[in-house]
Amino acid sequence: MASDPKELVIGTAPVAVSRLAAAALDESFHVKLNHDALTLIERSREVVERTAASGERVYGLNTLLGSGRDTFVEDKSILDYQVQVVRYHNSGVGDYLDPATVRAIILARLVGFSRGGSGVRPETARCYAELVNRGVRPAIPAEGSVGSSDLTQLAAVAAVAIGEGEAFDAEGALVPGAKALADAGLQPLTLAAGEALALVSANAYSVGAGALTFVRLRHLARLADVALALSLETIARYDDGGNLSPFSAAIQAAKAVDGQRESADAVRRLLSGGWLEDVRPEVSVQDSLSFRAAPQAHGAFRYLVSQLGAALEVELNGRGDNPLVDLDSGQMVSGGNFQAMQVALSFESLRLALAHVGISSERRIAKLYPPQRSIRAKHLAAAAAGSGLAQEELPGLLWYSAAGLLAELKFLAAPATLGAPTLSADVEDHSTLAPLALQQLEKSLDAAEKLLTIEALTASFLLLEAGAAQPLGRGTGVVVGRLADLLADRPPAPQLVERARFALRDVVEAAGLGEGGSEW
Repeated sequence: MASDPKELVIGTAPVAVSRLAAAALDESFHVKLNHDALTLIERSREVVERTAASGERVYGLNTLLGSGRDTFVEDKSILDYQVQVVRYHNSGVGDYLDPATVRAIILARLVGFSRGGSGVRPETARCYAELVNRGVRPAIPAEGSVGSSDLTQLAAVAAVAIGEGEAFDAEGALVPGAKALADAGLQPLTLAAGEALALVSANAYSVGAGALTFVRLRHLARLADVALALSLETIARYDDGGNLSPFSAAIQAAKAVDGQRESADAVRRLLSGGWLEDVRPEVSVQDSLSFRAAPQAHGAFRYLVSQLGAALEVELNGRGDNPLVDLDSGQMVSGGNFQAMQVALSFESLRLALAHVGISSERRIAKLYPPQRSIRAKHLAAAAAGSGLAQEELPGLLWYSAAGLLAELKFLAAPATLGAPTLSADVEDHSTLAPLALQQLEKSLDAAEKLLTIEALTASFLLLEAGAAQPLGRGTGVVVGRLADLLADRPPAPQLVERARFALRDVVEAAGLGEGGSEW
């Protein structure tokens, strides 16, 4: 029987990051734990209960946390201690996370339960599935995690699950967590021994929100090649540029850099069927490096995006719990798998890569400025002759906005993960700061997307001004046609760029533009 494309079935097999992101972005997705997952969760819980009954001292099961790790919690206080742990960690601040990110967090933690390392009860896992299925949206503050587990974000989810905390109702108003559960037809959880720590000690924010960012990064990699192809078309018409030899199979075969060949191939396919495919005798022997070496910059970026995807897959499908329920030995083992260093460093490197992509884009935009000056001079001359001053479709100083965005990208490229102080009486003396690195990456993504959108708009405007004497490539022609309608409306610059961002998302996705390899 074919699987339902709108159902995320969580078993014991690996869950793809892209699949989790799709389920988080689409509220019509239904999530289900299959028999294998529930069986593994039950076996994991049996280990916890045997350990608790034995009286063996285990971190967070019958001891305090952090610097209180060696302080024993008496049996009569264990259930109250679960509530205390959730309340204690529910201390995040800042703006509340959007609905897709909230769903991604809960889904990421639910996948974690299904790996068998957390020791929660099956009914607790089912409760988290129903939070997603019934549209319960805990109010999760964005700030508070230092990246040694996303404690504050996950505690905000756990608080609602036990009937405390706050959530958003269907109209977007804040309501008590107990009311949100009742409105969804759910009963609050009464946590059993060890479950509170299992609910909060994971990197589900970094992984879940990281999955959504990963999807956006893949789009931006395609958009970068689309903008580049448009600029190549433009300099061919205005400056005898647009030499495609750097994108040739011969050049790409000479150096096996992951991603580079895919980028060059994407540009060639965008330009296929157009004027640039025919070698022109007047074409420059080589263009500036922002054109000529773009496959190297874009390819390196593509490679780092794929590395982030691989790192997120490991974290999503791994067992990052502390203590870890080890089914093979039947023991609960203390460890540091919650330290998502690989993911944090991927977030870091991608901000640096985005800055390099931005540098090339801004330099290409600068080279498209002289033709705009000529167009304005022509309009002034026509006005002086009595024809009236034409209103241009492209705001004249978008290049300066691009330069400002590039400055922001360079600023955001600075390391974020090195600044964590030591915490909990120097017991927690290293942290990844993965959430901060992720939040800075989200800002970089916004800036880079706007910058590349400005490049696409600028090139499209100039191509429209040049007329149809030479045919555009099949891919670039689709983009210019889509942006032509926006430019003709002449909206103010902020609305133009924002509308173009969404138009480019649609056209790049729908037409498969910028596709450069099987993983894309």
